[in-house]
Amino acid sequence: MFLSRDIRAETRGPTDDFWYRPITYRIGGPVSPEQAMFLTTVWACVRVLAETVGSTPLHMYRRLGRGKERVTDNPLATLVARRPNRWQTAMEWREMMQGHLALRGNAYSEIIYGPRGDITDLVPINPDAVRIQITDAGIPRYQVKDANGRERTLLWSEILHLRGMSATGYVGMSPIEYERASIGEALAAQDYGARFYENDAQSTRWIEMPGNFKTNDDAKIFKERWQAAQTGGGRWKTPVLEAGMKLHEVGIKHTDAQFLETRRYKDEDIARIFRMPPHKVGIMDRATFSNIEQQAIEFVTDTMLPWFVRWEQTLSMALIGPEERDDLFFEFNVNGLLRGDAKARSEFYGRGVQDGWMTRNEVRERENLNPLDGLDTPLEPLNMAPAGSQEPTGDDE
Repeated sequence: MFLSRDIRAETRGPTDDFWYRPITYRIGGPVSPEQAMFLTTVWACVRVLAETVGSTPLHMYRRLGRGKERVTDNPLATLVARRPNRWQTAMEWREMMQGHLALRGNAYSEIIYGPRGDITDLVPINPDAVRIQITDAGIPRYQVKDANGRERTLLWSEILHLRGMSATGYVGMSPIEYERASIGEALAAQDYGARFYENDAQSTRWIEMPGNFKTNDDAKIFKERWQAAQTGGGRWKTPVLEAGMKLHEVGIKHTDAQFLETRRYKDEDIARIFRMPPHKVGIMDRATFSNIEQQAIEFVTDTMLPWFVRWEQTLSMALIGPEERDDLFFEFNVNGLLRGDAKARSEFYGRGVQDGWMTRNEVRERENLNPLDGLDTPLEPLNMAPAGSQEPTGDDE
């Protein structure tokens, strides 16, 4: 089977010249994921996404005629929920994979098979070490370079490939690369702030002299004396000028340039890139006690749900065989993320138990309590019955 096309430019493999260009803070210039992580807002956004995916329970279920049941005796359920490989916990593995996915648009793990053909390990791969090639039949193959520089080819059945939004269907788009102008601007502002405070938060100063120095040596001597008197131990001392000299400061102050406003805007701009509610990364300008709970729910439904679905469908397609795919599936349990305060939960559970669509043990399980005997039967309100099931009374005649 010959390879028909190479999407190297989209995957940015380890041998690509792109990675050997100088990385700068130039607005619109190259910005690597590692450079972007120097921004606190990028770090916070990626961390929130990674830790949420890593800490939310992920289980295998079996479809029933009506409803579903959790599967605990399948090795794949243990692999995903507890031990993806021999050195990482499920939390660490999912956190790492989601971090790759959020920064680079792609996350890879090699699927390791045992002697009997069963999956035993999911080993993460550095996305920068992967290059995707497409066969004539449209099937992806993965060229992987290890730490020693050796390359090997993995088939699509040997790779768990999580991809973000894609323009080709084969590789996800990196938000850092596509939004390099916005992130580069934020890096430039951060770099400017660092230089400003390194200079003791002092504006640029210049000296006005009514005449000229007699010789160049005189000008050089004055400059050297001035620098020595105003640096080191001489900082903050009152300068003494001669010959009618006047000291001026550049009139642009740190606040006049609206530096803080620029930083705040870029923080919100980066949050938009990751579809992150500002309050989740410490931007509390518009958060109030009256809407913070609703914003927490919107974080699950608007920010995390697409990632959860992406994970669920990719795991089900890559790990579960075709013969079992109609019955088994993976799903995140987001009930814990959607829990309200104690009063709201109490009212919700009370209505569910009283109306009969929730059992008391289901309530206990949601509150992380062990079930009790006799609490698995739904309660039925005495004053309710199916329409038309009651005999008419004399008052109805």
